[in-house]
Amino acid sequence: AWGDAVIVAPESIESVATNPVGTGPFKFAEWVQGDHVTLTRYDGYWGDAPALATATFKFISDPNAAFAAMMAGDVDAFPNFPAPETLGQFEGDPRFSVIVGSTEGETILAMNNKQPPLDDIRVREAIAHAINRQDIIDGAMFGYGTPIGTHFAPHNPDYVDLTGLSDYDPEKSKALLAEVGAVGPLRLMLPPPTYARRGGEIIAGALREVGIETEITNLEWAQWLEQVFKGKDFDLTIVSHTEPADINIYARPEYYFQYDNPDFQAVIAELGVTSDPAMRTELNQKAQTMIAEDYVNAYL
Repeated sequence: AWGDAVIVAPESIESVATNPVGTGPFKFAEWVQGDHVTLTRYDGYWGDAPALATATFKFISDPNAAFAAMMAGDVDAFPNFPAPETLGQFEGDPRFSVIVGSTEGETILAMNNKQPPLDDIRVREAIAHAINRQDIIDGAMFGYGTPIGTHFAPHNPDYVDLTGLSDYDPEKSKALLAEVGAVGPLRLMLPPPTYARRGGEIIAGALREVGIETEITNLEWAQWLEQVFKGKDFDLTIVSHTEPADINIYARPEYYFQYDNPDFQAVIAELGVTSDPAMRTELNQKAQTMIAEDYVNAYL
């Protein structure tokens, strides 16, 4: 089971969003929309009682506010901390422990594969070769990250290192673009996260170096979901996909980057009915290679 996938009883489907009932050691106590959710210990829990009497989850999206809340002691822990540039300060403060690990997130420069000129694989490949991934990691994530060459988390046992297919090679980008002709300007739509906004500026500069101009538009999440994810009205966008093993999204032609490859869809269909671990590894690696060779997106 995935942490973001749950089965909801028909009897509670209308009220579960505002009055949730779970099966764990805590029960819902309070929800102040946009601010926090509070849980309290459930004494009737069948297992070991939790050490905490209450747990409060605060919603803090602004990196500066997140840093201030930690420094002031207003929060006790902050997973996926949104201000990596401040981690050095926490590491130097004996009050804090900084734990750095890997996530399921694959950050991509998504391309609209049905939108000219991105329907030409040469343009997509040129964009991929124009980007120095280490520049993105250093400039947008302050060194915290691992370059990827396909839509798969590096810590997954089935991961294939395909970064060489889209290595930084601006001269190759220029040669591919010379075959195609003039490209741009391309619309680069950026959602709110810091990695997207900072990364977008770096990528825009890299594309300019090979002759592609971009028009950057900063969007709030609701706008991004409506225009990019649902409306497919974009050329380029930056986003992290955080669901585990979600390469199957590339088998959906209607998905927002609109990749339509029947051969890939057949691989994913076979994967869905295969239980043998060795065969699943083979199929996962074949799928990774196919989308990397098709330069569906630029994997960061």
